[in-house]
Amino acid sequence: MKRKGAIDLLLVTPGGRMTVYQALGSTLCAIEPPVWAGLIATYVRRHGFGVAILDANAEDLSPEEVADRVADVDPLLTAVVVYGHNPSASTQVMPAAGAICRAIKVMQPDRNTLLLGGHVAALPVRTLQEESADFVCDGEGPVTVVELLSALAESGPDLRRVRGLRYREGPGIRTNEPAPLVEKLDTEMPGIAWDLLPMERYRAHNWHCFGGFPRQPYAAIYTTLGCPHHCSFCCIHAPFKRGERVLGYKESVNSYRRWNPQSVIATIDRLVSDYGVRNIKFADELFVLDPSHVSGICDLIIGRGYDLNIWAYARVDTLPDVLLDKLARAGIRWLALGIESASQRVRSDAVKGFAQDNILRAVEGIRARGINIGANYIFGLPEDDNESMETTLRLALELNTEWANFNCAMAYPGSQLYSTALEGKWSLPFDWSGYSQYASNTVPLPTRHLSGADVLRFRDQAFQTYFSNSAYQERILRKFGEDTLSHVRGLVRHKIERGILR
Repeated sequence: MKRKGAIDLLLVTPGGRMTVYQALGSTLCAIEPPVWAGLIATYVRRHGFGVAILDANAEDLSPEEVADRVADVDPLLTAVVVYGHNPSASTQVMPAAGAICRAIKVMQPDRNTLLLGGHVAALPVRTLQEESADFVCDGEGPVTVVELLSALAESGPDLRRVRGLRYREGPGIRTNEPAPLVEKLDTEMPGIAWDLLPMERYRAHNWHCFGGFPRQPYAAIYTTLGCPHHCSFCCIHAPFKRGERVLGYKESVNSYRRWNPQSVIATIDRLVSDYGVRNIKFADELFVLDPSHVSGICDLIIGRGYDLNIWAYARVDTLPDVLLDKLARAGIRWLALGIESASQRVRSDAVKGFAQDNILRAVEGIRARGINIGANYIFGLPEDDNESMETTLRLALELNTEWANFNCAMAYPGSQLYSTALEGKWSLPFDWSGYSQYASNTVPLPTRHLSGADVLRFRDQAFQTYFSNSAYQERILRKFGEDTLSHVRGLVRHKIERGILR
């Protein structure tokens, strides 16, 4: 039975920013609120359990300090939540998650520990074999956590009835029936448990606040879960696929769930009124997709009269003029576009299907509304060669967007590219931290024409070329002022250590 007044569940968010981002982790990168931990906390509390969140990332806690806190809280279950806000964010923090599990077990060997998140769902058996956790979740998490808490609260717990759970049983690993996805988001998981988080510690990305916006306070929210598209390099579907099968989805169909606009505005109202938040990230994999959903949220924000600084993801082929007008009025000051490559051949091979004309039209339409653009490019997709990467860099310089992310292709666990890499016996990083774009031990994928070192070398030079380009710096000065230009010049002077390039 439930323990009256006790903390039944402690949700732990791993840290390791300095390993993942090197020196960038101290001041430049964002400190994101753990959205999935906050959502799971809400779901679990609505089932009557006591919950707390320990954000080791925001508090810069060592694994040993986390273990001490766990012992002080004494929860029935400690769940280490390995989710994140970009494709690599789950895999790249696995070393920190694993270190936390080991530290807990050294201090208290009998402490019940669960690992869950995108990486864990993609590789549940391997995770259980490699890490010092008692249980792993092979789905999105909320249903499994509640059922595991209910089982552990009983004497002689029947773990076999906990859906979505994997654990050691005798010499092997027990795989239970999969758990369904949470379907009724507005009533079962209506928002994030902000009161359990150290809200004063979160900060926005540096570029999100170009022009003098204070980077704190800051928050990130989801308005949808999932994405209907099938880009080969994307791994976000990993936590959802088993739950989709329970609900009767075809294997070829990806789930796409939405919170009602009224639920979204209730969250924004609370962030503004209780925490003074202006900087908000819509962390949806693709926010600008369903016109009725986007319009509904924008209309409610416009009606409130809030002066917000929001950024969100969009595709170049999901931006009709009527939506762009509303996005601008609602305070969407940045749109992140996944352009990926200037080569139609490279994009088509990666199942990124849009025409070249869409890119130019989208950029022109966004700029006409005064919205800033963060363009995302990937070097080293399987069909890339030197010529196609040079073409992509030329396109980036031509578009001259207010921000640009230059990434190397990585075969993230849970993506089709990971399966392809395993089948082709392509070189992969030696450990999970090597999947970070900024770690010293980063090992990008080779292409069919280039080595991983070739790709990484090109990527790092492309960053220098873009941000030191006079046309870019003139745009930054004209739009954001001298202080922001000085900041950009500091970025250009910063050099990332790359072990593979030594």
